[in-house]
Order: sequence, then C-alpha cells, then structure tokens
Amino acid sequence: MGLFGKKKKKQELRDYDGKPLKVGDTVMSLRYDLGKCVIVEGETGLEYESVQTGERVRYAWMIDAHTQNQKVRKLEEEEQEGDEE
Repeated sequence: MGLFGKKKKKQELRDYDGKPLKVGDTVMSLRYDLGKCVIVEGETGLEYESVQTGERVRYAWMIDAHTQNQKVRKLEEEEQEGDEE
C-alpha cells in the first residue's frame, strides 16, 4: 500500500563502453570539446573538469539518452601516461 517506499539506489556512473566510473578517474570527453577530464566532486554533485581548460560540466549533462551511460571514455593508466610524454 505504499507505506514502505522503494529505496532509491545510488546511480552508478558508467562510461560509454559500460566501465564503472568514480571520483578521480581520468576520462576523454565525447561532448563539449572538454578533451581529457578528471571526475571531481563539485558543489552540485559529480562533475568533469577539463585538464586543458579547467572548465567543469555536471555529470547529468553527459548522459547518453539511449544507453543512460556517460558520454565519456575511461582512460586506462597506459593511455594517461602516454599523453604526458
């Protein structure tokens, strides 16, 4: 009868390929020309901060309508190190 509502499950962020994402991960943005970004905790929740420009975009703006995943690709450690050289 609705006395006990469903508990809202915390949404787990996943990249475009379905890999799980968390604060501190480095990703390549597929939107807004942000380039390489780091996931940070912002005032309004999770945000992507561009390494090149410092611009921040809320995670909600990066949701793919079809898959419900984020429009970013997680960069593995090898890819991150290759860009720094």
